[in-house]
Formats: sequence, C-alpha cells, structure tokens
Amino acid sequence: MKWDTVTEALSRLYPQAHPWHVTYPAEGFALPAASAYPADGHWHYVSYGLGERHGFELTFRVAGVGEQPPQWPFLLLNQVAALAALAGEAGEPFEEGQWADLGAPITGHPHTDGAPTGLTVVILAADPQLGGSFLQLVGVTAAEAQAGEVDSDDPLLVTDPARA
Repeated sequence: MKWDTVTEALSRLYPQAHPWHVTYPAEGFALPAASAYPADGHWHYVSYGLGERHGFELTFRVAGVGEQPPQWPFLLLNQVAALAALAGEAGEPFEEGQWADLGAPITGHPHTDGAPTGLTVVILAADPQLGGSFLQLVGVTAAEAQAGEVDSDDPLLVTDPARA
C-alpha cells in the first residue's frame, strides 16, 4: 500500500481535518511515519510504511480531544510495527484477531506523556471505517485478551485508557 493511498483513505474520512504528522528516525524505528487525525471525540492514528512490506497499515483510535494529539500512541504504533516485522520474518504475519501482550501499559507510562492504565494488550481488528488492509489496535486488559473480549458497544473500537 502506497503512502498516497493511506493519505487518500484518511482524507475521505476527514476532509476538513488538519492531521498531525510525525517522522521517525531511520535507525531504531520500525515505521517511517505516522499521522493523527482529529475525529469526533477521539484521535485516529495511522501508520505509514508497513503496507509496502506487510500489506497492511496500523491504525489506533484513542479517546480524547484537544488541540494536539497525545504523543504516546505514535510510540505504540512503532512498537507494534516492530512486532509485526519480527512476526513477518518468522513467517507468522499479523492478522485480524491476533493480540500482543506488551507487558506494560499501552500508554508507555511512566516513560511517556501517557497516563497509567491497566490496558497492557492490543488486539488487532479490521479498522471499522477503512477495512481489512488497515489493522486497528484496540487496547484491552490481559484478562479481556484471554477471554477474547473487545468492547462491542463502540462501533469504532475507540480505546479509552481511563477505563482500566
């Protein structure tokens, strides 16, 4: 998936939005770039650069609004992208329904601007608005992951770190 394809898909969802863009240093990071789009009551993050190697991009929706997006989700995207690269090298590509236990808060607390949370696992789901070539990270507790639970009350699967 080319970068223009990612940008076009998000621009269709958020035609008036002014996204925040970050680039990652080439050394030590799995992603070249990511963006955060302000949405209704949340920020919608998307990775750039995985599609060309793995056939999908990562997305993540985090509850909250403000003039600037939280920075910790950019680090989370990179962390999961690194796991996707390792899995791909091992012949076990990431796909919908899989999950990764990060062994620490998904917010990166206390090493980032993220708040403490009991959410330590991300489950991969098809992004509800962008489809299967965009795998959305959904933050859950370890117990929820073991039970295979994802908050089905929210059709957009927005992660709220304050809930756990």
